[in-house]
Amino acid sequence: MTTPSPVVVLGVTGGIAACKAAELCSLLAKKEFEVHVIMTGNALRFVGELTFRTLSRNPVVTSLWERPQWQPEHVALASRASLFVVAPATANFIAKMACGIADDALSTFAATYSGPTVVAPAMNPAMWAHPACRRNVAELVSRGVIFCGPETGHVACGPDGTGRMAEPEKILSSLPGL
Repeated sequence: MTTPSPVVVLGVTGGIAACKAAELCSLLAKKEFEVHVIMTGNALRFVGELTFRTLSRNPVVTSLWERPQWQPEHVALASRASLFVVAPATANFIAKMACGIADDALSTFAATYSGPTVVAPAMNPAMWAHPACRRNVAELVSRGVIFCGPETGHVACGPDGTGRMAEPEKILSSLPGL
């Protein structure tokens, strides 16, 4: 009898770093995790759902309103998941997590899941440095959320600084239990 693979939920939010999330999804699948992806509407503007469905070999949740079964998918995944990874995590999503806002499929999953969570921020350096963002990060850290990054370097929106998403290999190595 084989042991089932651990279930990892990969949350993808809207930012140019969403393209790196595809590589992270592929790395997780190669490590034989059962990967389930939940994408925000803004993430879909950067990377298509088909990319993640192909890499994870699982349906991708993109809406609270499309339910393949009678049970809302965020509830079903929350009860089976071993780990929750958000990459990239925008300032908006970090704020939603910190405040418990549940207004889309990904934030609703975050409000339902209580296990180990890793967040890989990606945003403009001024956003990362903003006092509201710093307060939201501190709140999540106080709840045990692990932050991987952000890195300092070139960001797509302009000036170099701290706000670049960590590389997928670094995120993978930061996951608890690996």
